[in-house]
Amino acid sequence: MAAAWIACPWALQAQDTPASAAPGTLRQAFDAAWARQPEALALQARRDAVRARQAAARAWTPEPAALELSGTSDRLNRNRGARELELAAAVPVWLPGERRGSAALADAEQAALESQLAAAQLRVAATVRDAWWQWQRAGIELDRAQDQLETLRRIAADVARRTAAGELARADQHQADGAVAAAESGLARAEAALAVARQHLRALAGRAPAPGDAAAEERPSAAAATGTEAHAALQALEDQAAVAERSAALAATQSRANPELVVSTTRDRGAFGEAAQQSVTLGLRIPFGGGPRHEARRAQAQAEAAELQARLALERERLGAEREAARLGVEAAQAQLAAAERRATLARESRGFFEKSFRLGQTDLPTRLRIDAEAAEAERQAALGRIELAAAISAWRQTLGLLPQ
Repeated sequence: MAAAWIACPWALQAQDTPASAAPGTLRQAFDAAWARQPEALALQARRDAVRARQAAARAWTPEPAALELSGTSDRLNRNRGARELELAAAVPVWLPGERRGSAALADAEQAALESQLAAAQLRVAATVRDAWWQWQRAGIELDRAQDQLETLRRIAADVARRTAAGELARADQHQADGAVAAAESGLARAEAALAVARQHLRALAGRAPAPGDAAAEERPSAAAATGTEAHAALQALEDQAAVAERSAALAATQSRANPELVVSTTRDRGAFGEAAQQSVTLGLRIPFGGGPRHEARRAQAQAEAAELQARLALERERLGAEREAARLGVEAAQAQLAAAERRATLARESRGFFEKSFRLGQTDLPTRLRIDAEAAEAERQAALGRIELAAAISAWRQTLGLLPQ
């Protein structure tokens, strides 16, 4: 049955958690982990900063206007009543194409912020997925160890009863008790491994999963057929490259400091008793070109854009290879699970046969213990196979840029 949906992944909707899953899912663990990340905590402030840059790019002037007030007097020397007051306003002026380039850069920075956020979420998802499936594997090992211990205790109790009745030797009793002791040791190791896995997940999500939390089963979605073009890491690089290109374009227009339009009014008199004279001055301040400084900024921006384009090409190839490897991993996990389940079915049937023959005295204890150990191992491999298939699908979704859902 698994082969059908793996062969046609685009026919299914994205589904990470079965309807019957208990509270405490992979998606909830991811949400809790993401809420603790520095990127999430600083997100609103970064969005506010981008919106402020966009507002600045739409302003009438590249910088705020300046007001200048000055006065001249001969009071400290001749004191003939000469006075001059000047009030001036300097208004910076956009260079040709600078305002449009600043707006384009601000828009590109907004897109880059959102895509970097998505890429950061995907990195957190990779860490949470790894911790989640390690915890699920540890849980399977613990369940199998508990089942094996219970089975061996039942066998040991049966052997003790038959030894007391004289049907079995005391050596058989020792052998059964030794098997129980080994199972108890295995259970202790499994409990320790589960505790470590739970604490790792707790460090990420801020809380340890409850013992009853269910495994979230991830499934491929329609995005599996679309390649890696929508991958958050690629989108982040594309948007960073766009920012670098807009920065280079803006640097090309900013060949000099911004001109300033100066409007001033002057009121003066030559001496006591003379009438004050009023004048208005209109001027334009044009700075010289930036020279080497401008060329350095433009070359740096162009170099960053070229580097990001090269990184984008390499990242696209890497993600394509990872996606294909993950898809093959899913197919391999599916085949391994099918084989493990067949083996577990056969082992269960064999254990039933030998359990009956042992009760009838037709099978010795070592054979009974060996068959039971083989059946327990087959059950363990089948249970782990189901987790490994789910983990392989989760890894495939990770390469597709999909978050847990």
